[in-house]
Amino acid sequence: RLVAAPYIVWSAIFIIVPLIIMVYFALTDASGAFTLSNFSQIGRFKKAFALSILYAAVATVITLVLAYPMAYFMTKMKVSSQRMIMMLIMLPMWMNFLIRTYSWITILANTGLINKFLGLFGIGPLQLINTPGAVILGMVYDFIPYMILPIYTAMSKIDNSLLEAASDLGSNGASRIRRVIMPLSLPGVISGITMVFVPSVSTFYISQKLGGNKTLLIGDAIEYLFNTGPEYYNIASTLSLILMVLILISTLIMNKFGDSEEVVV
Repeated sequence: RLVAAPYIVWSAIFIIVPLIIMVYFALTDASGAFTLSNFSQIGRFKKAFALSILYAAVATVITLVLAYPMAYFMTKMKVSSQRMIMMLIMLPMWMNFLIRTYSWITILANTGLINKFLGLFGIGPLQLINTPGAVILGMVYDFIPYMILPIYTAMSKIDNSLLEAASDLGSNGASRIRRVIMPLSLPGVISGITMVFVPSVSTFYISQKLGGNKTLLIGDAIEYLFNTGPEYYNIASTLSLILMVLILISTLIMNKFGDSEEVVV
């Protein structure tokens, strides 16, 4: 208990206390009186909620499609090559998140690198920045390491004897992937989906810089309300509470899928 005390204190200060404050503001009005009227304002932000979930889901699917084969091929490389690839994956994460996102402006802008290159062939300029595609691209770029790493970790722990047993029973390469590797790597997939979906659905900086004023996600709405003034803290806290509940529900559903899978050779 003595050793765990610092962690308990840290959790209480930086996790439990902020949650209590958020719930308090969500269930009170500007004068501090208890009220549920804040929840009646949620309808004004239903489009922001829908767009946040849609964009996060699309970004998560794209990230999974890109990360899964990447993680699989990494496990087939030499150990030295795996370390090199892992270093390249981790390298962008060492830079500031805002700088990584802001760099895409110089790439996607009307005078950016892509449009300058297309201009050499008489194409463009194309409207790449301030679009939904740019927002999703930013999500995929910023969060794809969080998908690759857990899937790679799960795949690297698969016992080769299981793959050999599958081959002895007549499974070819595709069958081994479907019957052995995919079920055994599912915990990594579930972890990766959670780690990508959660920050994607609550992000606001990516949509502000790459989506412009055309894209308002729920993270943007919450950030705007908090910056507007104390009189909007209550509705902002209510939106934050609803978003947290949606994230918890999504996480529980994904964990339920992960617990129900079995390996069939």
